[in-house]
Amino acid sequence: MTTTRLAALGHEEPTLLPLAQRLLAVAEAGLPSMLLPGGENFAFTMAAQASPGGWSLERRGTSTRYAAITALGVRFLPEDRQRAVLAGRTAEEFAGLLVESLPGVTNLGDAALIAWAAAETGHPKLSDALARVAELDDDSRPQYTVEAAWVLSALAAARGTVDVENRFTAARDRLLRARIGESPLFPHATGPGLVPWYRAHVSCFADQTYPLQALARAHASGDGDPQALAASEACAARICELQGDGGQWWWHYDARTGGVVEGYPVYSVHQHAMAPTALFDLADAGGTDFGAAIRKGLRWMTEVPELAAAPEGPEEMILDELGVTWRKVYRGDPKKAVRAARGASTRVASGLRLKSLDRVFRPVSVDRECRPYEFGWMLFAWLGGRI
Repeated sequence: MTTTRLAALGHEEPTLLPLAQRLLAVAEAGLPSMLLPGGENFAFTMAAQASPGGWSLERRGTSTRYAAITALGVRFLPEDRQRAVLAGRTAEEFAGLLVESLPGVTNLGDAALIAWAAAETGHPKLSDALARVAELDDDSRPQYTVEAAWVLSALAAARGTVDVENRFTAARDRLLRARIGESPLFPHATGPGLVPWYRAHVSCFADQTYPLQALARAHASGDGDPQALAASEACAARICELQGDGGQWWWHYDARTGGVVEGYPVYSVHQHAMAPTALFDLADAGGTDFGAAIRKGLRWMTEVPELAAAPEGPEEMILDELGVTWRKVYRGDPKKAVRAARGASTRVASGLRLKSLDRVFRPVSVDRECRPYEFGWMLFAWLGGRI
């Protein structure tokens, strides 16, 4: 399948097009094994187990959130291939199963993603899904930024079908207010109370990509919203400015200053899916084209500088025969000590990152698991197009 985004990749950097096509093939091949028996939900993760022939995979847990994200991506496949991934169902039919499960869903983010999937697949019970989101979205208390962003994306997707203008405006304003001072980055929560004070300044990569995507989609969903687009642009520009020399999208940021607190782990899903998804949507909304940063991040999947220096030699992050990409490269520090130390030190003095920790805990460990949402966003990123 050739899409506008894949065609652009082939034009700008032809050597990367086979990599993107390879990853998409891995995603489509791997997702059916992540579907739980009965085909109504997805596993939380596929965990690797050492076996005589190399690695085997074991389904663990259940995730409605990941199922909704998968539906958002699978909808871009032709119908016969949707059915092949979703045990005979189309993305709309699978989204319908998730909508039916909403009475038992108590997490705002899960409900918002289901509503978003219902909107994008044109499911007739979209209003029911949005009603459940409204029930769970308590305006009197802060929300996690990622979940608040998903609410806005769901409402933006629904605007042409259902009257959601009051809730849309409230969700848009909540995200814009969440930023601290003049920082272009977003915090981990939209207000105080959800995060301990000593790490309230620390936010993650997801806290940046989902809001910048939601605000770009908000701008594109109506008659234009220059303030939302400007906030999306500023966030995107900053994370691209901070991107690592090897294309790494770093993990933890200081939401007050717009700096990096701790770079590791580097997650595969950020490299091949989440950064492209958000930055593509920004460009499609009329914003800046950050294609060079997308391509630089994608290249990391096969040119991993951290693993090139690993004592046991480089390890592949893409396993075609298993239908997975390994989840992340990380330090292997006990109890995430580096992140804790840097979170505490930057709270006291912004920019104090204790660089000696880089020498003690080198990022040469690989997390050998894969989660379905990683492939859902990958399909969304590379098979999607103009909003």
